[in-house]
Amino acid sequence: MSPESSASGEGGRPRSPAATAPAAAGIAAGGGAHGRAHFQQQLQELEAHALGGLDLIVEQLDRVLEALSHQDVELAQMVIADDDRVDGRYLEVHQGILSLLALQAPVAGDLRLVAALLHMIKHIERMGDQCVNIAKLIPLSGHEPPVRQEVLEALAKMGAHARSEVVQAKAAFAGRDIGLAEDLVRQDREINRLNREIFRLALEIGDDPDTREWAMLMILVARALERIGDNAVDIGEQVAFVVTGLFRELAASSHSAGAIPDSA
Repeated sequence: MSPESSASGEGGRPRSPAATAPAAAGIAAGGGAHGRAHFQQQLQELEAHALGGLDLIVEQLDRVLEALSHQDVELAQMVIADDDRVDGRYLEVHQGILSLLALQAPVAGDLRLVAALLHMIKHIERMGDQCVNIAKLIPLSGHEPPVRQEVLEALAKMGAHARSEVVQAKAAFAGRDIGLAEDLVRQDREINRLNREIFRLALEIGDDPDTREWAMLMILVARALERIGDNAVDIGEQVAFVVTGLFRELAASSHSAGAIPDSA
């Protein structure tokens, strides 16, 4: 069929613009729907990849806490080396989102999810850095440091709460569960309390220089664990943003509530 024939109606009469518009609109709508579905599929894959980054943090946290408990310098070095996996995950998700945005502009809920994923992957990268900070402190305390069991027990509790927060932050984001996200504040409040407790124990640890030096290092370990908990709460805030479109600073209620036990 010639171009002239395809553009003409019966008897060779040209088709009116009104007659051709519905067909063109149908083609455009079909292409747009396919493009949107492809965009959402890729976005879901990026979300799964980002949430997998939290699994990497759990692995790193488990190993660094074990290294701290047994003064295992070799295991601590493995944590430092494996931080490349966390950094690689950050770059993959970040670049993937930028590439996706170059192809199609997100709207409404998709746009909120894109923004939340960019925030979340940055918090994951920061958690990985805190695990590395703890790992780097382990060799500084020496082969057989003058440990105090009460400090190690408090750190172990902090680590358990931090791990639980990371796992819960992942579940809250994956399930879009605002209630689960808000509950992160409760656990974070306990981490903050233990952080203050470790600081108090370090101040009362005695006059031996080696013991005091070890205690100061443990204060830095506690601070790193406290920051991991804070980053988990920040991911919880992104859950509320994705669901409601409003930013809610969950950490604010944590700080205000955390002041009550101090005065009790």
